[in-house]
Amino acid sequence: MAIEQMAMPQLGESVTEGTISKWLVSPGDQVNKYDPIAEVMTDKVNAEVPSSFTGTITELVGEEGQTLAVGEIICKIETEETAAEEAPKREEVQNPPADTDSNRAGKDQSNKARYSPAVLRLAGEHGIQLEEVEGTGAGGRITRKDIQKIIDSGMQQKTEAPAPAAVQTTQQAPKQQQKQAPAPALSAGDIEIPVTGVRKAIAANMHKSKTEIPHAWTMMEVDVTNMTAYRNSMKDSFKQKEGFNLTFFAFFVKAAAQALKEFPQMNSMWAGDKIVQKKDINISIAVATEDSLFVPVIKHADEKTIKGIAREITDLAKKVRDGRLAADDMQGGTFTVNNTGSFGSVQSMGIINHPQAAILQVESIVKRPVVMNNGMIAVRDMVNLCLSLDHRVLDGLVCGRFLGRVKEILENIDENTSVY
Repeated sequence: MAIEQMAMPQLGESVTEGTISKWLVSPGDQVNKYDPIAEVMTDKVNAEVPSSFTGTITELVGEEGQTLAVGEIICKIETEETAAEEAPKREEVQNPPADTDSNRAGKDQSNKARYSPAVLRLAGEHGIQLEEVEGTGAGGRITRKDIQKIIDSGMQQKTEAPAPAAVQTTQQAPKQQQKQAPAPALSAGDIEIPVTGVRKAIAANMHKSKTEIPHAWTMMEVDVTNMTAYRNSMKDSFKQKEGFNLTFFAFFVKAAAQALKEFPQMNSMWAGDKIVQKKDINISIAVATEDSLFVPVIKHADEKTIKGIAREITDLAKKVRDGRLAADDMQGGTFTVNNTGSFGSVQSMGIINHPQAAILQVESIVKRPVVMNNGMIAVRDMVNLCLSLDHRVLDGLVCGRFLGRVKEILENIDENTSVY
């Protein structure tokens, strides 16, 4: 017999932790490899976690509602193992190879300098110099367990760089900010609503975005009278022919994808000591339920027609409503377009979807009196496009040109534009 440990898996790009929303097994249950054992929520997806082993559940380490970092143990499974397999393992434990300089020199260290956000945060909080840490992950990568082991052993003082008192005070400040705010006093009739795992994940991601990203904002108004008339003239025949709706939002997503192709700086991410400009244009869209917000991704949006984008918006929204959204549906987003106008908003300042560099808010289309070029006043269909940008990555000039290009594309959509 052998006791195997199941760790919290990484369920999406840049995901560093997950919340166990529901256990599907109990201690003593028999499971086969790939059987679902738990439902886990992150800020990107709600997914079932399959077992990595065949055997008997001996312990559920993580509790329902508990948030654990990627790589932390969530449960233990007893598996069958032959004596022949056990003997070499016992020998390895009794005679571990010495970790000498010569042994380390021969190890693969290709991932030594690749640090996850959890590792960077934990090392920064405890003053640990990562270049002095020996990583046990693939390619010498430093894992969260490596840092935790140093902290637990009290060895961090050995690798801590000396710092003046002013610097030490600055390092301690984030810890003080992380203290939980006191609960407000309850009055008669007040209702306490428990915070779900999804809501905790959303809160953590929004807090990370606002504390790490220096936001800036800009807005342009766009005349979409011709686009509105064109879409309204064909929406019924399109629905009858294709079986799904041709929404205004599909036109906006297509215009954003086309402009991103022309302004690739907008399709970038901050990566500490460098900026990563992404090749693929994958548009994240926000889909809300009664108590949650999901951000699925339209992959290669620049290569799709307006019809193709409209179909993906419909399919992804249905997946969210039916609870069928998979981890892959949430991965790879490079830029977000948010349809805030769907609930009547006319101006908003969106929080950027970390680690992206910008989010475009499409507000409600409203009829307004507008002074035309000939000096006459006319009633036109107008919409505000609100852009939030990461000022570490983007400046006002490129953002203004990008937004101006989106405006130009939308204002030139008419009956001669093909949706196919």
